[in-house]
Amino acid sequence: MHYEGSRGGCVCSFEEALFSGLAPDGGLYVPVVWPSLTPSAISGYAGSPYAFVAHDVIFPFLGSCISKNEFRVMVEKAYSGFTHPAVVPLVQTGANDFILELFHGPTMAFKDIAMQLISGLMDHMPCDSGRHKTLLCATSGDTGAAAVEAFRDCQNMDLFILHPKGRVSEIQRRQMTTVKEGHIHNIALEGSFDDCQRIVKTLFSDCVMRERFCFSGINSINWARIVAQVVYYISAAASLGAPHRKIAFSVPTGNFGDIYAGYVAHCMGLNIERLIIGTNVNDLLTRVLRTGVYEVQDVIATQSPSMDIQLSSNFERLLFDLTGRDSSCIAVMMESLKLYGRFVLDEALCASLHHLFCSYSCNEEETVWTMKDVFRRTGLVIDPHTAVGVKAARSARSEGAVDVDTVLVTLATAHPSKFPKSVRAATGIFPDLPERVSDLYAEEERYEVLPNDVRTVSCFIETQSRRIRY
Repeated sequence: MHYEGSRGGCVCSFEEALFSGLAPDGGLYVPVVWPSLTPSAISGYAGSPYAFVAHDVIFPFLGSCISKNEFRVMVEKAYSGFTHPAVVPLVQTGANDFILELFHGPTMAFKDIAMQLISGLMDHMPCDSGRHKTLLCATSGDTGAAAVEAFRDCQNMDLFILHPKGRVSEIQRRQMTTVKEGHIHNIALEGSFDDCQRIVKTLFSDCVMRERFCFSGINSINWARIVAQVVYYISAAASLGAPHRKIAFSVPTGNFGDIYAGYVAHCMGLNIERLIIGTNVNDLLTRVLRTGVYEVQDVIATQSPSMDIQLSSNFERLLFDLTGRDSSCIAVMMESLKLYGRFVLDEALCASLHHLFCSYSCNEEETVWTMKDVFRRTGLVIDPHTAVGVKAARSARSEGAVDVDTVLVTLATAHPSKFPKSVRAATGIFPDLPERVSDLYAEEERYEVLPNDVRTVSCFIETQSRRIRY
């Protein structure tokens, strides 16, 4: 299995894509070819343990870097710490409506599903003759917490996490900042998530620093993050009767990684009728699907902070595929984005997008109303991000983008206890933290507040890194 960069000029192995994160020119890696699953293979996953499906789906993407038996042990270990035996259980909320709970991992968010596996892969496959790695992570909340938990025992790596100061929930912040391990460094950046993401990408583009500190990225820009998330689309669809039943997914998303994983599942052979994008008022993705104009605007802070993003990195991967893998076309778009903050899609590309995707935005009042209505109708307490996904699913039904006979699954991306104030305001219920993290408020925090300046962040990494000096 080989991988190519979305802006051209490089082909690499899975190991290289895993450890480098971004291609040297700033592009994102995708497989040269999509592995395929037959309809009988998909239907055969019904009733299978999640770890079994994960092994079967992911292994073809790995090439020769690990044996089947080694990977089987790794996958079983990755999901052994999840609190639900199904790992990602389905909850029925209507005749053909379901919620897929992705928050039963250690940090109560869907990011655990990929991060627990990535830490195992990186620990198993040390590259560059055992050099000390420096992992960079920009987070809007949940990714950082999942990375801390996954890599806290990996002493051969330094982990630097950038989160936007004051723009994550208190629990999200504390899950990152209360760890005591010395190789984990938290930065509260005076800016938005897009600023955090921009700084990480700028650091990666500095070839000297990238080589010196042996940078690796663990945001969803890293292909391994995407492929691990493909599994729950296939597992859920098989459980609900795929490929013999029509199925659609509604996904609350900001950086486009989670829903892009659904697109990968579709490319592998899962017959998805519609992928529904749910955005909050930071509605870049909804705007681009409706107008064909990808234009960055100011980030607005909301009660669904993990989606407070105006620069959806993984959308580049989708455009690369839909343009027939025209890397020169992608390079022009990304250069226009860099220079002017926008680019425009032609009619053919817009038509390709609309073939599978639709998108709906949800404002703050609608988010609260949806949490309240779901609780009133079903007794389920959902978090604000999941509410955005439910609202998008309902809009798709009402506007005819998904018909009444299609099974519609909304991804529940975080446990409601991570956003207690919003949940209580909507439902009157204060969701308690699970017992295993009930002492979170009592722990001392450790983080550094830094200005929105790449040189300051670079200097902080220089002084804090425990890399092997040679």
